[in-house]
Amino acid sequence: MEIFLIKAAQLLLCFMLLVLLHEGGHFFFAKLFGIRVKKFCIFFDPSINLGFRKFSGTLKLFTFHGTDYHLGWLPLGGYVNIAGMVDESTSAEDLEKDDTPAEQRFCNKPAWQRLLVMVGGVLMNFITALVIYSAIFFTWGEEYVPARNMTHGYIFNEQAKELGFRDGDIVVGTDKTVFDRWSADVYTELTKAASVKVLREGKEISIDLPEKLDLVEMLKETPLFLEPANPSILDSIMPGGPADKAGLKKGDQIVAFNGKNLSTWNELDMAMGVVSDQIAAADGKVGENVLNAKVVVCRHATENLDTLNLRLSDEGKMGVIKHNVLAEYQTETITYNALTCIPAGISYGWEKMCSYVYQLKFIFSSEGAKSVGSFGTIGSLFPSAWYWPAFWSLTAFISIILAVMNFLPIPMLDGGYIFLTLIEVITRRKFSERAIERVNTVGFYLVLALMALGIFNDFARMVFHIY
Repeated sequence: MEIFLIKAAQLLLCFMLLVLLHEGGHFFFAKLFGIRVKKFCIFFDPSINLGFRKFSGTLKLFTFHGTDYHLGWLPLGGYVNIAGMVDESTSAEDLEKDDTPAEQRFCNKPAWQRLLVMVGGVLMNFITALVIYSAIFFTWGEEYVPARNMTHGYIFNEQAKELGFRDGDIVVGTDKTVFDRWSADVYTELTKAASVKVLREGKEISIDLPEKLDLVEMLKETPLFLEPANPSILDSIMPGGPADKAGLKKGDQIVAFNGKNLSTWNELDMAMGVVSDQIAAADGKVGENVLNAKVVVCRHATENLDTLNLRLSDEGKMGVIKHNVLAEYQTETITYNALTCIPAGISYGWEKMCSYVYQLKFIFSSEGAKSVGSFGTIGSLFPSAWYWPAFWSLTAFISIILAVMNFLPIPMLDGGYIFLTLIEVITRRKFSERAIERVNTVGFYLVLALMALGIFNDFARMVFHIY
């Protein structure tokens, strides 16, 4: 429960900060162009009819220069209520009743001003990410694990092994780039390369790649094309869980599961996946033979081997948390001063955004749809202890995600408004408020469906990935 609360608190703080800054971008340009902003609300505030009374759903904080500042109760976003604009909080009918002076209404402003008001949120999210990355580099430097220090190497699937990779190889570059550290961007770089360089038993060798590797295919495969080898060591044991009851201890390494020898979490995940498939196929009628497991562990303190009988939970979980292999490796740190941290932060943020945009196509595949998540998925990314460098780094990346997703031409989101305004500029024909309202309605159900998919996926897998 403590870990859940820590992750939830980080998620809430992250969202509150990013919503404040995103809506602040819209607010800034609206005020700059003399447009009235009626309400600034952090989080959504839908009213709820409880039968005996109606809950307004918002806490008014204060009023300043004609704008009411509110705090909502539903942390799914936020909004600014801009006079003369059809959005999630205002309909075309509401605009007809609005008594705001014509010169202060959004709809009466030139297209370029309306465009900047809508771009403001996306722009602020991107600037926020660059500022955070620069501040991280200035405060803590850039700590990373050099690729050559990853002594456990990588684990590869059958497709990769057919190309010539072997478990334990350390990927250090391609014919186009050098991997000075581990990064998920390695997948993207492999799709662009003709050959890859690996360290094998201290020697660097080159492996030819097919003309084109498909990124979506690489990411959807189980097991993955490649991933860092992670020894099957137990980082911690959930009190009262199956592993705790069976006598497993922190630091133990599982070396066999149900008669199958193994040495890494990569292999153990596959074995556990078989159990999960059997549970799913049983449709709620799981036999004890599926849940009863036999594990062989190497004791950290004595290096003795013990065989233990363990009954998995009804969901097929052991109640343990994985060892973080990256914590084993010797790191290096690049330090920055007040001047060098800014270009470094900008470069790093730009690379993160380009990589994310490149990988967006994965979401639109059937397998990619399964990866869509909601608060549970995002919350699980935060560390289980409050560690500021990790919190700010993840907050910056989420800010980039919000910037990119909001820029997509999806109705109701910023990108939808930007797209309609650009059409207006090109065609010199303005959309009516009624037409915009209908487009927003379509967008509302599209976003709602996406959120529902994310929530469903979160329930389909354990929220915080505890095995």
